[in-house]
Amino acid sequence: MSISTTFRTFAGMFRFNRQKDHDLLAYIREGKEMTQGEKLRLIVSLSIPSILAQISATVMFFIDASMVGHLGAKASAAIGIVETTGWLMGGLGSAANLGFSVQVAHFIGANDFESARRVLRQSLVCCLIWSLAISLTGIIIGPFLPYWLGGSEEIAHDASIYFMTIAICGIFFQMSGLAGSMLKCSGNMKIPSVLNIGMCVMDVCFNYGFIYLLNMGVLGAALGTGLAELITALLMMYFLLWRSDMLALFEKKERREDNNWRAFLPKSDTVGTAFKIGAPMGLQHVLMGGAQIVSTLIVAPLGTIAIAAHSLAITVESLCYMPGYGIAEAATTLIGQSMGAGQRLLTHSFARMSVTLGIAVMTVMGVLMFIFAPELMSLMTPVETIRDLGAYVLRIEAFAEPMFAAAIVCNGVFIGAGDTLKPAIMSLACMWGIRLTLAAMLARDYGLKGVWAAMAIELTTRGLLFLSRLFWGKWENRMGFIKN
Repeated sequence: MSISTTFRTFAGMFRFNRQKDHDLLAYIREGKEMTQGEKLRLIVSLSIPSILAQISATVMFFIDASMVGHLGAKASAAIGIVETTGWLMGGLGSAANLGFSVQVAHFIGANDFESARRVLRQSLVCCLIWSLAISLTGIIIGPFLPYWLGGSEEIAHDASIYFMTIAICGIFFQMSGLAGSMLKCSGNMKIPSVLNIGMCVMDVCFNYGFIYLLNMGVLGAALGTGLAELITALLMMYFLLWRSDMLALFEKKERREDNNWRAFLPKSDTVGTAFKIGAPMGLQHVLMGGAQIVSTLIVAPLGTIAIAAHSLAITVESLCYMPGYGIAEAATTLIGQSMGAGQRLLTHSFARMSVTLGIAVMTVMGVLMFIFAPELMSLMTPVETIRDLGAYVLRIEAFAEPMFAAAIVCNGVFIGAGDTLKPAIMSLACMWGIRLTLAAMLARDYGLKGVWAAMAIELTTRGLLFLSRLFWGKWENRMGFIKN
């Protein structure tokens, strides 16, 4: 068989599998029965692209941190001190995106594509304004943030430059996330995943050029990430607004004619629903981000070595939990469309199967992280003290991975259902009532090891609470879509 024939055969198989996935998604909207095997196939087929994208993103952060880590402990600490605040800003953007994309998933499940596009138009304006507000805030607080977080003079300048550059690029992150979230909620997991993988590759290449070839250090890391996000945002918007079968606004003439400027003005019903879904998540991100910042304040007095080990170990650990987030994204799509279609039994079936798969995958990842923790940290830094401390805390965290998976995937289920308030309260109670309290107590005697022990205890507790809500709570009635 020739190479060209083999390629055509593979391409044909890919198109067949993609069509079969679309047919299974159509089963949800049409109310057709699905076997357990078909449900599992749909969960896995939607999860794999997201898992690959999440892992590639983790590898990107892994390589980025390694590049910066090889510049020395001060450079790693400069990024580490403001990293949690950057997550907070990104979380606020994601909450706004999901407030609109969950509505789109429900409308698609109900076969109401025009309403889905109506929500999309308004989301573009709302999320653009929101991202500008977040970026402006980041620029204003940037010069003072490292000092507020307990950073020393030796890392403050680089930390401020890094944070403000990332804040300026926040609009690219917001719009790329919005387009990706909309595509995923329509059932298209492959395009966002491929583009996110491409962003990771670009980020590594740009960072290498800025950090080493142009000798820009920490600033180069921020510029490389921002440029990769800009290119990805443009491509994401192209595939959403011109190429999406269900959501494209400019591909077909009849849809273009609906795009007068009034169609993009935010309406009270759409924005109100987005607020009900996104506000609890936004508040959760603020308070969870605040908790992460407090955690940074607890770690900061432990010294530069502890800050660097903490930051690099978090990057390594993300390699373990990113598959859980990939499965959670698939669960959000499936739960959202199932609820929009009014299928109660199918909604519960997808929820339980997704959570079970997430726990299984992350348990295996936790075992691997425990075994290979020293080798993984060795890739991050040549400093022996940082490497040894990071490996130790990673092995503590490995025991929490199964229940961490339960919390991650259950949250994806609840988001798809539009149930965000009570899970947010549960997460905040665990973070502030358990993790930070224990971390402050244990850090005095056990240093960074005590901080990570507190983290493991809190994640296990949160997972158990989320599982109890999944099996005994009334999360599926949140949006009132269930009919049978």
